[in-house]
Amino acid sequence: LRILGVNYAHLMTDDDGELYLTEYGVPFYEHLRPENWNDETWFKSKRTRLEGTSTVYRVPSQPVSGKPVKSLDLVVKWSRVGEDVPLNTFTVGQAINAEFNTPFEEFSLLEELRAGRYGPKGLRILTQKPLAIYVPPERMQEWQSGRSAHRILMKLARHPGIEIDILRSYIMIYGWIGGVDAVTAYNQFGLHERNTHLRELTEQVNRELALKGFFVADNKPTHFIVRPARHGPRKCRDGRTLYAMVDYELMARTPEHDEAVRSTARSRYLEMERDRFRTDLPRAWPGDLHATEVFGVPYVFGRTESTGGGLWVVGRDPALFSYFLPERWRTSRVTLSMRQRTFYALTKDRIHLVWRISRVGELPPGTMGEPSYQPILRHGFNSPFEEVELALSLAQAGVKTAYPRAIYRTRALADDAPKVLDDRRFSRHQKLLTPDGELLMPMEHDYVTIWGYYRGLEDEQAPSDRGCWTPIDIDRAADKGLIAASEHDDLLERHRQDLADAGYEDLLLSGHHILMCYIPHGPLKRTADGEIELRQCNFEMVRRKI
Repeated sequence: LRILGVNYAHLMTDDDGELYLTEYGVPFYEHLRPENWNDETWFKSKRTRLEGTSTVYRVPSQPVSGKPVKSLDLVVKWSRVGEDVPLNTFTVGQAINAEFNTPFEEFSLLEELRAGRYGPKGLRILTQKPLAIYVPPERMQEWQSGRSAHRILMKLARHPGIEIDILRSYIMIYGWIGGVDAVTAYNQFGLHERNTHLRELTEQVNRELALKGFFVADNKPTHFIVRPARHGPRKCRDGRTLYAMVDYELMARTPEHDEAVRSTARSRYLEMERDRFRTDLPRAWPGDLHATEVFGVPYVFGRTESTGGGLWVVGRDPALFSYFLPERWRTSRVTLSMRQRTFYALTKDRIHLVWRISRVGELPPGTMGEPSYQPILRHGFNSPFEEVELALSLAQAGVKTAYPRAIYRTRALADDAPKVLDDRRFSRHQKLLTPDGELLMPMEHDYVTIWGYYRGLEDEQAPSDRGCWTPIDIDRAADKGLIAASEHDDLLERHRQDLADAGYEDLLLSGHHILMCYIPHGPLKRTADGEIELRQCNFEMVRRKI
């Protein structure tokens, strides 16, 4: 697997847990098997609790016969993602919004730091080697997890699915680095001299981290490992203290480095979206991603390892897959419509997206006795795969639409989740399979459709220009006074006719389903004919006309 730029070998363990081995960990697979370090008797008798507020231990693996290294010294650390960050009064002002990294984010940032491509070429910051992530099979009660409901709701969101399972432990395994922490090393000096040395070392670490494009909220001398010498820690040739950094759960890029990384990622993303359907470009397909088609639409399909879900990315480019991993877009979000469960998100790659929780399987809103409700009830909500196909077909027929980007399927829901009331779409899709042979759309999951956030530019224009338009549906445009009430009604009817001329209809058509664009305190976006440009952005009840 390749997750956030890091390669893993993913294995199911003998205890039904999961083990993600990095390239450093693969040669030591036997040592890293849970039974060789996490056996209850062995772990309790051999572990040494390490300094810090997190749950972290040093433990040797059990001897493995036939290997050059019989036993491997490991550092095992329980992830604190979702827990409140205990910051002291000095750091709280610097990192008031600090959040613990997920295990995959932590390994990704650490590998980026170890590669050292940003900042001075001659400066290298020593760290532990990330070996593996172990996910035990046991599930905890919520009160046992120690994770803040507020943090989980902020970082992961409750519905649909979760980025990291709140009720499972995630254990990161690092290689041991010889030496002692800086506090222990400087305890040989008097209190005043010790504190001076510790302050100077902390300033050195933070300064060098910043030069390499990173910072650590709540960085502490206990996180710095040094090699004791006769007159203090060992020095580099230039006189700097030689150290290794061993805590990364609050590590993040500096704003300058982050902007550079995200700008590059966004530019590359826009170019790939422009070319996503091309068949003449060479594509490098990793083993965990597969090309597939559903209703004639090409997708890149793969599993989302952080959530146990599935992801279908529209197009033929496997490099787009990582942009739509849930940990990229399930960030702080803006609610666009609670009724339609639609949200806006600016992803960690600075990509503007809209995601909507599919209502497939629910009964459409309406009154049973009304004749106008009968065709709506008979049709039911489209599946996510139907929505994507309809959006692309409408665009080919000349009706401008929002751009479908991906479909995300959560892990299986809890047994007490609300039952499906309308199972017709699930029955119709029953013969459709994923590339690995599972049902395409089982009922025991939630589904999310992910759309491009339209900012006035078509995909073909986006890589070479910046969108300066603001999208707004025509209902809100009328409320804000951008268009008159009479003009709103004319636009609604015009769009209805455009759909009909193309051979389609929206059974629940409203102004919320029709986008226009404007520049604040400026003009409305118009077509070459001078008419206000309109765009269909909801496909839950769109169908081809009978």
